[in-house]
Amino acid sequence: MRSIIIGGGVTGLSAAYEFLQAGVTPTLIEAQPCLGGVVQTETVEGCVLEGGPDSFLSAKPAANDLIRELGLGDQLIGSNDHSRVTYLLRGGRLLPLPDGLLMMVPTRILPVALSPLLSWSTKIRMGLEYFRRPPAAPLPDRTVAEFIQSHYGRETVDYLAEPLLSGVYGGSVDQLSVQSVLTRFVEIEAKYGSLTRGVLEAKKRAPRPAGTAPLFQTLKGGLAQLTAALERTIRPSAEIITGRAESIHRTPAGYEVRVNGETLAARHLVLATPAWQAGELLRPVHAKLAGLLEGVAYSSSVTLALGYRREQCGPIPPGFGFLIPALERRTLVACTFVGAKFPYRVPDTHHVLRCFLGGAGNEKVLDLSDAEILSAVRSELKKLLGWDADPAFVRIRRWRRAMAQYSVGHSARIREVRDILQQLPGLQLAGNAYEGIGVPDCVRTGRAAARSLSQS
Repeated sequence: MRSIIIGGGVTGLSAAYEFLQAGVTPTLIEAQPCLGGVVQTETVEGCVLEGGPDSFLSAKPAANDLIRELGLGDQLIGSNDHSRVTYLLRGGRLLPLPDGLLMMVPTRILPVALSPLLSWSTKIRMGLEYFRRPPAAPLPDRTVAEFIQSHYGRETVDYLAEPLLSGVYGGSVDQLSVQSVLTRFVEIEAKYGSLTRGVLEAKKRAPRPAGTAPLFQTLKGGLAQLTAALERTIRPSAEIITGRAESIHRTPAGYEVRVNGETLAARHLVLATPAWQAGELLRPVHAKLAGLLEGVAYSSSVTLALGYRREQCGPIPPGFGFLIPALERRTLVACTFVGAKFPYRVPDTHHVLRCFLGGAGNEKVLDLSDAEILSAVRSELKKLLGWDADPAFVRIRRWRRAMAQYSVGHSARIREVRDILQQLPGLQLAGNAYEGIGVPDCVRTGRAAARSLSQS
């Protein structure tokens, strides 16, 4: 009777690590020949390139804690926040996000008032929002667009909420659930009515930090340092099977997993796969659970890294990069200036632009050839940056159905999933489809799943 994990990305590796910490030897099943999932790092001409996620939020401690446990604490680096300027495209111009915005919530009057990014009618509406009263009764889940529009107007949706969340979730603000995506803002609305007043009150009451933590953290050599360290830790003890899990059935003693033509008996089972894949596997176990999991939408995307030698290209605007709102969008969704955000990752001799394409409603870009993608992006960058140097290197990665979309009703769906899991002892789900999409969320849910099962 094994303790089986299906999925060898950062979630599954974290679960395997936690099993070993509890004295349980796991069996890890991964369809791809290499472990790590969407965490993919390579180094080209001294530049560290991430094919998937490039960093994680410092405010979520799970990844940071695991990195330190693995002895990689000296490899942690933070984002270069004193240079943190993000631009948005409006009317063909890259305009900086004004200081004093917490996502879409204004916390400083003058920078927002002086910014050309928003019209005066929207700025006045933002000011009047301060006097909004709390709702008389709890409000139902709404889309992010409905929520933000009710507070600050449609222009704020189009030129702040949409580009900011497209860059994070690869999703549509007209579908994403505010309850799941902006949970803290929903709580503020319920208490204060006004998001602006609530955020300002929270800032007043927050203890003064001893030091300011960077917004983002990552590893000097790339996030694959984390997955490689996890693999090194588990490989001497864990059983690692390369193959695609074909089916799962429940037995009186636990579960049976079919892989590579062999049936494996499991006492513990962690599914660290996309929700749609978990649903397909669990249909013989519990049809309703399978339907709920298959109902979690996913978006697809492309990451494109362009490396340039400095002497062959023009200047890059000071800051972290830019976002392109849907109203202005052609192909590019976002672009990060990697060397500005994480100086350790790009030598002084180079510039690296990390471009994001696709996302909800824009998945057709994945069907273009590499040459077509490169041509379209270079054309847009020429208009935005004013130069069109030949890149020294190019790396393109396509991620199909990789990013879970928390649509309206997501939190209710996940509560129902958790209720059903109570009826299926020995089974746990983990990953970015449930309660958080970032690397720390994957680490946290993977470890929590293994911990719960090893204690049962």
